[in-house]
Amino acid sequence: MNAKSIRFQLITWYAGLLLIVFAALGFAGYFGLRSYLRQSVEETLTKRAQQIVSTLSADAGKTDAFLIEDITTHYAPEINDRFLRITRGNGTVLYASGQPRDGSFDPSHLPISNPSIQKSYLREEMTSGKRGLLIYSLPFVEENGNSFLIEAGVSSNQVESPLRGLLITLILGLPIVLSVAIAGGYLLIGRALIPVDMITRTAEGITSRNLSERLPTAKTGDEIERLSIALNHMIARLEEAFQYTSRFTADASHELRTPLTILHCDLEAIIQTPRLAPDIREAIGSALSETERLAKIVESLLAISRLDAGEARIELSNLDLAELTFATVEQMRLLAEDKGITLHFFGDESVEVQGDPSRLKQVIVNLLDNAIKYTPPTGTIDVKATTEDGKAILEISDTGMGISAEALPHIFERFYRADKARTRLLGGAGLGLSIVKSICAAHGGQVTVTTLEGKGSRFCVELPLASRSTGGRSIGSVNGGVSDPAGSQGPSRINANAKLRLT
Repeated sequence: MNAKSIRFQLITWYAGLLLIVFAALGFAGYFGLRSYLRQSVEETLTKRAQQIVSTLSADAGKTDAFLIEDITTHYAPEINDRFLRITRGNGTVLYASGQPRDGSFDPSHLPISNPSIQKSYLREEMTSGKRGLLIYSLPFVEENGNSFLIEAGVSSNQVESPLRGLLITLILGLPIVLSVAIAGGYLLIGRALIPVDMITRTAEGITSRNLSERLPTAKTGDEIERLSIALNHMIARLEEAFQYTSRFTADASHELRTPLTILHCDLEAIIQTPRLAPDIREAIGSALSETERLAKIVESLLAISRLDAGEARIELSNLDLAELTFATVEQMRLLAEDKGITLHFFGDESVEVQGDPSRLKQVIVNLLDNAIKYTPPTGTIDVKATTEDGKAILEISDTGMGISAEALPHIFERFYRADKARTRLLGGAGLGLSIVKSICAAHGGQVTVTTLEGKGSRFCVELPLASRSTGGRSIGSVNGGVSDPAGSQGPSRINANAKLRLT
């Protein structure tokens, strides 16, 4: 368990406080019981001493032998594991009990007490074997002036034995109680943190594509409810900011289309003027090329903003992904041959998916275009359209420069370019892979990439296979932009009864 987590800290505090309370209660119980037992023993010994006083008063004037016989008969201290001693005022012992039956103490080792004491008191004496003996001393004076010191005692084990039992119970019970408390605290804290886990799971699923979702609000009236409300307000502000940005991008892109179109037409008209100086013609050609590049970026931004705003829809129908891929590869073969790149296609007989042909073709075009751009001459590009584990798989592998480990986590982000200088030279704007990811997500699929820097990359698109019973339908917007590819008409049919292999 993480020592810095809230759960660990709460359990630690809970267990610590419980340990302190348990120790305090044990301490108070131990000394409270000890005081109670000593007081109870003192009361018992006091009554016994007073009974001896009554016996001495009743037997006043009798012989010592009669007194000894009477005390032995009535009280039998050895049998009852008691100590009894009567000392005259001159220091001689009238009666002393022998060793008790349980052998808990040896009275012969006890020193003679001072018979001249005036007040009763309770003391503890140590006998053989370091065993304690609680002794209550009571002075008594007869009417004829004879004085006695009556000592009644009992083994301190009657006090210490219950205390030892309590101490053992506390020592053995403390770990058990703490373990049960920690386990119970863990479960209770886990239940208390369930709303936090729900908030966390929901928050992890909220991205720029579903900012309309809100976190669950637990009606607890505490900090958790206030936290979820505050986070929902923050998400609402983020949604508003994203919508503002999307509207701004859409408006700006729309407004830029007309001047760019006019500028492009004027530059084309100028470059067709006869007797134009070569340097001017070259400058105009460069400006025309940059204008075309800027127009493509504007079109992509406009498409992205429309899709983000929910203004674009994709039409789903059953189609053969292998056939669509084959036709697209054929259309882009000249681009590869111009760079001296070998382009291979491998396909299954039928890879039927449900999707928008123009959008899926844009996926293939963007991935192939990237592969051709970043593969050096004499390189190889392999394109595969197959089925695997109930999914349609589109793979595009190249022997190009690969992608660095630093750039790999960001390549599907909009406007991200791993090598800005080289990408600008090649004409990229950093939107192609973002478009691919958005289209795949809209079709219930995903795109992944594996790469080895300096040796090439492999892009893999996974799409669910189409159900035979489904027909064409339209769905809502994709949270990513695509531009309608040129030549998006359906591919020509090929032989579906044989494996597709074209090199």
